[in-house]
Amino acid sequence: MHLAVVGVGNVGRSIAFRILSTGLPEELSLVDIKPGLARALAEELKHAASGMRINTQINWFDKDEGLSGADIVFISAGFPRPQNIRVSRRELLVKNSSIIKDLAEVLPRKNHGAKYIIVTNPVDAMAMLFKKISKESFVLSTGNHLETLRFRARLSEALGVPRKYVSGYVGGEHGEKAAILWSTVRVYGRSLQEFLNESGKSLNKELIEDYMKEIPEEIIDHLGATRFGPAAAFTEIAEAVALDLNKVLSISTPTRLDGIPEEVFVSAPTILGSEIRDKLLHWLKPEEIERIKEAGKEVYMTYLKALNTLGLESP
Repeated sequence: MHLAVVGVGNVGRSIAFRILSTGLPEELSLVDIKPGLARALAEELKHAASGMRINTQINWFDKDEGLSGADIVFISAGFPRPQNIRVSRRELLVKNSSIIKDLAEVLPRKNHGAKYIIVTNPVDAMAMLFKKISKESFVLSTGNHLETLRFRARLSEALGVPRKYVSGYVGGEHGEKAAILWSTVRVYGRSLQEFLNESGKSLNKELIEDYMKEIPEEIIDHLGATRFGPAAAFTEIAEAVALDLNKVLSISTPTRLDGIPEEVFVSAPTILGSEIRDKLLHWLKPEEIERIKEAGKEVYMTYLKALNTLGLESP
């Protein structure tokens, strides 16, 4: 299995290390146009691999055209949200659209049949853009799987329950229109309300919602970037694809929604293996589906702005 990470800034290099540590790839390629960056990371990962007794072949390229033969490609190239400044992911649109366009034109030429996992923000719209230009069949956005992990972590703390016994999903847009899907929550296999009734505990949902909005900015302000959460979340996505695990993950994949002329990338619990399988909207309550539809409209508008920025025709 040949995995590649295109763009090895804060998030990309964290993904690369986490992927390497699993021992999953026989070959790992690192790509970054900043001179010397991919090579420096490759050398450090070789040292880490020696310590972990991992024999993965590690390649580096300072040109996108250098990458060939990859099976799974993470695209994390682009401009991140700045530290100590409140910036919407959508505001990265102009700079990152041109990067995604270039990659969509270049990468498929030498990576036939590769599966693309888009990380670059605004990630849902960028995945739509990459798929439109590349015409590749397997393109997904990491969507709200990271938010899902954040949600589970905070919920387990609030309930005083070990993390491994708490599940639940966040859907919608990776951004302002993210929606906690409360109906999907399970604690020790029981619904949230059943657990609260049986345990006598209570939960302030508003505090959980506030945490979900605030914690990414807090992490970026103090650490400069989110690294380890994304690396764990995105590696789980790659493993589901590479090993055909058919896991239910809240990823963003092409979805047909009323009132939108194209399939739009929006997150909901989705069965993911070597193929992108069913989106489990039937799990959700009508009001949750409506929130996902609202998010889809926002993602689509961002996507149209990307097309306009690049001078491309909209449908």
